[in-house]
This record gives sequence, C-alpha cells and structure tokens, in this order.
Amino acid sequence: MATSARPLLLCCAVLLATACTRLVDGSALPAFGAAPNASAVDVDEILLDRAQMRAITGAGDHLSIIPTMDTKSPVDIDTLARTTPAECRFVFAETLTFGPEVEQFHKTTFQHPPKGATISEGVAAYRNTDTARRAFDDLVAGVQDCAAGRFGWLFVGEWAADGDSLHTRRGRCGRDYRVTSIVLIEVTFCAFPESVPEIVMTNIEANVGG
Repeated sequence: MATSARPLLLCCAVLLATACTRLVDGSALPAFGAAPNASAVDVDEILLDRAQMRAITGAGDHLSIIPTMDTKSPVDIDTLARTTPAECRFVFAETLTFGPEVEQFHKTTFQHPPKGATISEGVAAYRNTDTARRAFDDLVAGVQDCAAGRFGWLFVGEWAADGDSLHTRRGRCGRDYRVTSIVLIEVTFCAFPESVPEIVMTNIEANVGG
C-alpha cells in the first residue's frame, strides 16, 4: 500500500484477495460508460461516501481512500491469478467475480493505518435482475468449487451462502456479497470487527432503492 507499511505486511501475511491484494500489477477492462448503459442506477449514488465510512468504521480521520484503489472497472491481478488453481482464480480476478455482463462498476478501498486495517465497498450494476442474479449464482458456484478443492482453506476459508448473500472468512479478513435488484454489492475487509462490514452492506443496500 503506497502510504503505509502495515497494510502491506497484513496483505502479505494473509495472501487473500481482499482490498490489499489489488496492489499487485494487474489489468482492467476498458472504463464503463463508453457504450450505452442499460442499467437503471448510478453506482456512484449507491456507494457510501468517505464521511459515512469514517463514521461506520469508527476510524475518523485515520480512514483514507487509497488513490490507486478507487476504480471504475473490475481489476484482475494477473500475476497472482496465473499461479492460482483455476477454480479459485476469481479471488484475484474481479472480471470473474462480477462476470462479463457488468454495465456500471465502482469500487473504493479505504485504509486505517494505525490498526493495519482495510475495507472496500464495491457495486456492480447489470442490465436487469436476471443478469445480476446470474452473476451472483456464478460467484456462489465458484466459491463452492474453490472451497471443495485442495487449496480452498487458503483462498476461501469458511463460507456460507443463502438466496441473496454470500460470506467468506479467512483469519481476520473476509468478503461479503449481496444481490439486490439489478446490482451486486461487495464489501471486503481485514482487521475490522465483523459488525463493520455488516453495517456498510446494510447502508449500501438501502441506497439501491433510492
């Protein structure tokens, strides 16, 4: 992480594709918006702003956006994805996590250097509810396949899913997903209490309905 050594150490220790791992060189899709947008939402309006994230995390002014990790396109960490078992590559490839049918995308990662903590919020919007549901179902299937493999403990850890949400946990890090309307929401975190990503997710979801 460009501005702090502690988040870097945390990322190396867990080797998990939460916010930290996206520092490795990778490739992104062309920025969304060049083609006609069929989704009926504005992902920028759905995401929480910095003041809200500071209040929810309790980090105050210590919580800052990582400039290189505020993206409008899914990012793949090619150097890690290439050496990862095929069934687990979604961990390092957001184009696999969110699928090929994304209409709008925005993901922002925050760091809290005093605690060596990170948290990200991301929203992918799709053409319709069926497309969003398909992306979510494919992600759940991918997590299931990875978890059942030899290295599932390393890349996924413990996981659970229901009709609309997916959670993975490994050590002090985790990923949360929820599909609602035509969007798929992602919250990843390291070193924050689990109540923090839950509150972030609830507030983002509340914004989906406007």
